[in-house]
Amino acid sequence: MGGGNCLIGRQAILNRNESIVAYELLFRSVASPFSMVGDATQATANVIVNSLTEFGLENLLGQHRGFINLDTDLLMDDSLNILPKGQIVIELLETIEVTPAFVEHCRSLKGLGFTLALDDHDYNPDFHELYNIVDIVKVDLIQSPVAQLGESIKQFKRYPLQLLAEKVETDEEFQSCLGLGFDLFQGYYFAKPSLMKKKRLGESTTTMLKLMRLLDEDAELAEIEEIIKKSPGLTYKLLLLVNSVGIGARSKIESVRHAITIIGRHQIKRWVQLALFAGDDSRGMENPLVEMAAVRASIMENLACRHPVLKNDRESAEKAFIVGILSILDSVYEVPMDDVLRALNLSEDIRDALVSHAGDFGRLLHVAKHLEAMDSDAVLSCLGSAGLTLDNVLQAQMNAYAWRSQIG
Repeated sequence: MGGGNCLIGRQAILNRNESIVAYELLFRSVASPFSMVGDATQATANVIVNSLTEFGLENLLGQHRGFINLDTDLLMDDSLNILPKGQIVIELLETIEVTPAFVEHCRSLKGLGFTLALDDHDYNPDFHELYNIVDIVKVDLIQSPVAQLGESIKQFKRYPLQLLAEKVETDEEFQSCLGLGFDLFQGYYFAKPSLMKKKRLGESTTTMLKLMRLLDEDAELAEIEEIIKKSPGLTYKLLLLVNSVGIGARSKIESVRHAITIIGRHQIKRWVQLALFAGDDSRGMENPLVEMAAVRASIMENLACRHPVLKNDRESAEKAFIVGILSILDSVYEVPMDDVLRALNLSEDIRDALVSHAGDFGRLLHVAKHLEAMDSDAVLSCLGSAGLTLDNVLQAQMNAYAWRSQIG
């Protein structure tokens, strides 16, 4: 990324509980919105080099595994040894030729500690030996529609491997794949909250909105404490937060007020904002909606700090963050954006950005959305009007991934 003029994106891979367990690393040249499929070796080499040097895999992946596509040439190259073997999943492209030498090399990679996956794969008896080596088979639902998978799944179940459904685009496809016994899932369905069934605004979410308003208005500590204490669930989550930021082990928590004081208002505000998407389910921060909200909001916060005008206003970074958060909220809950804006009593510039993508914050929102889609042409076209450079955008993305990994 950055020096190589490429965007490195990541698409979440989820388990059967819809919790994030891994990411596929994606490469886009800034000169072209498409993967360099004509030169897969070069594209993958860029992913590896940029991930390790400019991003750092720890920032990019956190504790999760990362899937990287490799063609035969790169797979056979000794440069693979620089990758962290316990964290990288090597995806074998569908164009591979299964020769005895190739099978033996895959067996060697497994012995070194790599996880192997077959990408975009349909069952083929010629791969019998490889099926006993690889850990994961990725099935492309566009190439292999769910209705036609029954016999293939039956064959795959004879081997000690996991099945990953990719390009899941509807809830019906997801439910069908669950029924067929798929273990892992990937696709736009999980990354597009507008495609999901909207949730009602429950009591815990309403409480979160009240907390957001109090924190934004710099309310007295006693008011914040009272709202948290009324909810046993919130109290428990607050104590978990203290531990997650690495403070609890050094300080015995005596009360909710003590926990708030230790963490600080800024950290609690961030937690409350993201908790709007985490809800009451067990996924917590591994909820794909939290992933989307956290990265979008953090990118906007970082962009505001680099914007020629906004960087001079101390409140701009905070405003940009909340625009990023709230821009997703109305596609998740059955609540109109106008109702959210009234409940939070937000400023006019935040309102304009959310309602009509207007103003400086609206332009930052455009950039963040284009980054999510890895639409490099659209990102470039927005830079001038947003007052940003490509390096500004790439650095903001890098910082956002790093922050997201830290809070995970």
